[in-house]
Amino acid sequence: MADRLGLVATIKDRANEIFKKIEDLKSIRGRNQDAILAACLYIACRQEDRPRTVKEICSVANGATKKEIGRAKEFIVKQLEVEMGQSMEMGTIHAGDFLRRFCSTLGMTNQAVNAAKEAVQRSEELDIRRSPISIAAAVIYMITQLSEDKKPLKDISLATGVAEGTIRNSYKDLYPYASRLIPNTYAKEEDLKNLCTP
Repeated sequence: MADRLGLVATIKDRANEIFKKIEDLKSIRGRNQDAILAACLYIACRQEDRPRTVKEICSVANGATKKEIGRAKEFIVKQLEVEMGQSMEMGTIHAGDFLRRFCSTLGMTNQAVNAAKEAVQRSEELDIRRSPISIAAAVIYMITQLSEDKKPLKDISLATGVAEGTIRNSYKDLYPYASRLIPNTYAKEEDLKNLCTP
């Protein structure tokens, strides 16, 4: 499973370690093993600061659904917290954690990628109540609309795993702050007028 996502050995080792701990508790009998394995991988990615979306994990999870993986993750975290007697640290995720991978999938230029990274960093200063993945997708949409190589919303949705409607809504939230988000080395104030109105 981890090989299909191209993950490093430390993440695989961490996922195995989590699985062995949970297996030793004997509490996983009768549960969907594919979902348990996928959840271990998801947790390991988060702990190693290499987060993957649940959709990415789901794509290699031998048929386990997002819902099953989410339930398995909650179950594992709860079991291990009880076992260890303390809360389990999973690390927070930020839009920038996914950005480079998404931009690479879309074949964006280095200049566009750097502008998107800077815009995502600036977005963290704002009170935008959206998931980091949705913000990353909306920033990519915004940046590509200002470039020669415009990307259709459909392509961004496929690359990020975020629904087109969610990207539109996130874009709508970010649009008023475009002049603060987009680096002026990438687009001047007058270029921002070319952004489509949400």
